[in-house]
Amino acid sequence: MAQALPKTAEVVIIGGGIVGASIAYHLTQLGCRDVVMLERECIQGLGSTGRATGGVRAQFAHPTDIQMSLYSIECFKRFQDETSVDPGYRPNGYLFLATAENHLQSLKKLIALQQREGLKAVKLMNRKEIHEIAPFIFVEDLLGGSYCSTDGFIDPLNLLKGFSQKALERGAQLYLDTKVTGIRLENKKIQSVETNQGTISTHCVVNAAGAWAKHIASLIGIDLPVEPLRRHVAGTQPFPALPDEAPMVIELATSFHFRKDHQTGGVMLLWNDPSESWGESLSFSTDWLKKMLTFARRRVPMFSELQISPKRSWTGLYEVTPDRHPILGPAPGIEGFYLANGFSGHGVMHSPATGRVLAELITQAKTKLLDISSLGLERFELGQLIEETGVL
Repeated sequence: MAQALPKTAEVVIIGGGIVGASIAYHLTQLGCRDVVMLERECIQGLGSTGRATGGVRAQFAHPTDIQMSLYSIECFKRFQDETSVDPGYRPNGYLFLATAENHLQSLKKLIALQQREGLKAVKLMNRKEIHEIAPFIFVEDLLGGSYCSTDGFIDPLNLLKGFSQKALERGAQLYLDTKVTGIRLENKKIQSVETNQGTISTHCVVNAAGAWAKHIASLIGIDLPVEPLRRHVAGTQPFPALPDEAPMVIELATSFHFRKDHQTGGVMLLWNDPSESWGESLSFSTDWLKKMLTFARRRVPMFSELQISPKRSWTGLYEVTPDRHPILGPAPGIEGFYLANGFSGHGVMHSPATGRVLAELITQAKTKLLDISSLGLERFELGQLIEETGVL
């Protein structure tokens, strides 16, 4: 980590989490080496990155999401060769469960879309096939499901480490405990970034501030539609009855989902409470835990034997937009200000694609990787929100 802030930088990235680190990695890969990352915490990974569960999937309902996942998964496969850091990619698969006819029909349509977009590993599953890959699940009420064997898990902190180390090796700089206090404009062009450690002159700033992105955007008068939303994860004591090769299992009717925790040997239990309140609170709700365990024990009878571990349970913040899709690209009306915000729980899994897209936009003024025209900030004013089903 660098010590004193430089006077100037070609690119300043606000946020040293997984998204900011990936952008720095891809910028330096494309030859832009004068890159500065500013992280508000005293170490990296204390924000949403360190609280992520590490799920990776390409089973989405929008072509851009699918393409971002396909690129990212290929990046995970070669990540260790390129960075010397193991990202912990485990293709255990994602298994979506349908108990209602409308959910089953939606899965059939989504599978057709996903296959057209190049996701060949996804397939429709009947009750018997579901039982074969997940014999611990209660299947009597299931109508079917979808499964993709290339979906799975990664280690968010190792991914962050690999992106950061390689970017720093190639010339980028990282400043910790550095809070942005202002951004100076002149004729609607970026001129500098002001922090508690000093000022950096620059004509290019990337807002990758996670759940605090709205505040950063407000410094230059942008009302960014990104709000923090609390999400819970309940961890358990080691539970060998759930095999290491178990997929992520998602119950569409309730949003209850779970996966093996390969670091602790326990289980990660999750449920998106539709009544969850907005805000930055990270308190853990015992009411949430009680409701979630009801779903867990009904879907997986052996989970009645689980022992919840308070030390392995936590909350984190999703950075959520009105349509649960990210805001990517240049900010309208401000020259040199780029947005990489609002990933709504998908920031880690899509970080490689996000980094590549932003790096291409900054260095080449266009992106070759994929079409992000639907992800611009202006879509909210124009009423062109993205429709998505099955968001976790």
